Amino acid sequence: MVETVKKAKILTEALPYIQRFSGKIVVVKYGGSAMTNPELQRQVICDLALMKQVGMLPVVVHGGGKAISGWMEKLGMEPKFHNGLRITDAPAMELTEMVLAGKVNKELVQLFVQSGTKSVGLSGKDAGLLLAEKKQIKGVDLGFVGTVKTVNIEVVKLLLDQGYLPVIAPIGADVDGNSLNLNADEAASAIACALGAEKLVFLTDVDGVLQDPEDPSTLCSSLNRKDALAGMEEGWISGGMIPKIQMCLQALEQGVGQVHMLNGTWDHALLLEIFTDQGIGTMIKEDK
Repeated sequence: MVETVKKAKILTEALPYIQRFSGKIVVVKYGGSAMTNPELQRQVICDLALMKQVGMLPVVVHGGGKAISGWMEKLGMEPKFHNGLRITDAPAMELTEMVLAGKVNKELVQLFVQSGTKSVGLSGKDAGLLLAEKKQIKGVDLGFVGTVKTVNIEVVKLLLDQGYLPVIAPIGADVDGNSLNLNADEAASAIACALGAEKLVFLTDVDGVLQDPEDPSTLCSSLNRKDALAGMEEGWISGGMIPKIQMCLQALEQGVGQVHMLNGTWDHALLLEIFTDQGIGTMIKEDK
């Protein structure tokens, strides 16, 4: 009986959030361990299906770096990186597109369909969704690695209007039609900005923003722009977290309502972050 009452309280707590975000677009960047662990993958798909069922409009942009590296090793190709960026020559680009847009994307779509959720898989090449250009780094040739230049969001809006959940692989094309490998975080942010999304959620392998990286109890459940800028200046936001925070702030500047960073390895992380008062990750918002 006690457990039943607890469940009822959770539903009651979720109600105002369901009402507030019904009909609102939520872009979720899906990657990391939550994507490679079958049980976590099942939970993420379930969370997104539930969000769709209660009236929210989720859009998924997925990664797949581990899958790419795995297939490269199977085919005797050596994965190469520079400062965390995958160096992508022509053969690697061909494989990357096949794995992300042909295999990973369609597997996720099938999982949504099996959950009873209408879903359509896209890459950034479909309908000119993500026009990109080669990423330039002085002294290093990354090959077919791109950065988003413009977003043509019409096809995503069309799918949302017709009740579908779009699942997007981060493959773009340049003006000459060459495929380019895009950073999934960047692609998700660009799409969220173009849609004017209410929320942009990054599922990561870390708990969120910590004031002390060695102490999980220092998790910042909420940060406004002023606090985030101060954290970078004071040094407790540092290293690889800095570009993530900068991307979050840029998304807010371009009209996204709130940005969330949370650990996708937590059970039902999406539901806990969006539908509970406390949440489990870090929410970044404007100074209001």
